[in-house]
Amino acid sequence: METQSSWHTFEIEESDGITHMDAYVARPAEGGPWPGVIVFQEIFGVNEHIREVCKRVAAQGYVAMAPDIYHRSVQRLELGYEAADIAEGRRHKDLTTFDGLMLDVKECILQLRNRDDVRGDALGAVGFCFGGHVAFLAATRDEIRATACFYGGGISTMRPGGGEPSLKLAPGIKGRVLMLYGSEDQGIPPEQVDEVRNALAEAGLRYEVKVIVGAQHGFACDKRLSYNYGACTEAWESVFTMWAQEFAQG
Repeated sequence: METQSSWHTFEIEESDGITHMDAYVARPAEGGPWPGVIVFQEIFGVNEHIREVCKRVAAQGYVAMAPDIYHRSVQRLELGYEAADIAEGRRHKDLTTFDGLMLDVKECILQLRNRDDVRGDALGAVGFCFGGHVAFLAATRDEIRATACFYGGGISTMRPGGGEPSLKLAPGIKGRVLMLYGSEDQGIPPEQVDEVRNALAEAGLRYEVKVIVGAQHGFACDKRLSYNYGACTEAWESVFTMWAQEFAQG
């Protein structure tokens, strides 16, 4: 399916004034309305990889929106994957807060619902690395019906800006959740995956925790040395299957 893409700028009203958030949007070139999906970046910004993810999602019949979640500290950060990039990305990640991120999620939901080419009753989310964590937070919004978290780090150990771990929010999730991990991910040990699985089960959610054998952290990013074509393909098949089931009309 042919796609179109462009940047957009939105105003967000905060307690101390108005901030501006850019978002990259990819959509099918024709037809619709389509389900809408919020795409959350890794620590490296809405870089080439994330823009390609948006196009990949759009090509399957979705309107994909990737918000620049670092906009309060830097505009349109675009990093690579070297040590200096990782340090810079983590610096901005550490400046994010739960309240700020949830304002960004709220704005994305509003913007998607206001689009003529989006089905307002069919919204989902997907995120990668830190963005997988943010996607988990987004899943607590009632409007989000199906969420996929690729190797979301720190969900059971922290919350952006401080406070109890984000996993404590699991009972507030209403939609379906797909958690995707690699068995060889050195940053997310098996015990953390088990904590996520147990919390989702205890909350009575519709969920799947999928651990892909042999995959490392970042296995779905073809810009990284850890890229694993087979694992990436398997994971995306699971994501698109879930969205097709949850967003089926009728």
